[in-house]
Amino acid sequence: MKLSEIKEILPTLNNVEFQLENGEFVPEHFHVTEIGVIVKNFIDCGGTIRNEKLINFQLWNANDFEHRLKPAKLLNIIQLSEEQLHIEDSEIEVEYQSTTIGKYDLDFNGSHFILKNKQTACLAQDACGIPSEKQKIKLSELNSSCCTPNSGCC
Repeated sequence: MKLSEIKEILPTLNNVEFQLENGEFVPEHFHVTEIGVIVKNFIDCGGTIRNEKLINFQLWNANDFEHRLKPAKLLNIIQLSEEQLHIEDSEIEVEYQSTTIGKYDLDFNGSHFILKNKQTACLAQDACGIPSEKQKIKLSELNSSCCTPNSGCC
């Protein structure tokens, strides 16, 4: 999800809710402790130099049980971040603490935001020698004329 998308969604909501893909909700007393830009310049295993720029939201579960972040407040935080950090319309990555700091893509299901699990991947599959996934076939579809009962092959 891009920043422009969350800015369109927030004014339509009564509450800001985040849910993990496993169905667990981020406690409703969470804080957004950071909004920033993460720039990653790297080289992949195939030698290609890559540049990535993401907007980072950090969610923090505090013991502040009276706190509820309302959509207008989050929108104000986003607007302040855009003004002060000159944030462009980029993809959002959300950091949230579970057993360790997790990084998630962001989606919306019509009522609340979904923290989508991210996966690692090889960006240079054509250069690193990892074979593509083998095609699965049913054994029943193989031509079995070479080894039939009483054929003497076994």
